[in-house]
Amino acid sequence: MNMQSIKHLKNDYVQLGNLIYKPHTVCDLPPTFGAVDEDGYSLVTEWFNYKGYTYLFDSVAKIK
Repeated sequence: MNMQSIKHLKNDYVQLGNLIYKPHTVCDLPPTFGAVDEDGYSLVTEWFNYKGYTYLFDSVAKIK
């Protein structure tokens, strides 16, 4: 697995490669975090923990 460098954006957002992740504290995680659909698949699949936040996938970065 490749180690990607983290690019820090405004408002504690981070970018890994071309994916942008939004920070959440434990108290403000969306209700879909940890939930599964009727087939048993997780509703939130792109996330990681870093420096006290849980980062959830937000968007794809624009290519310059």
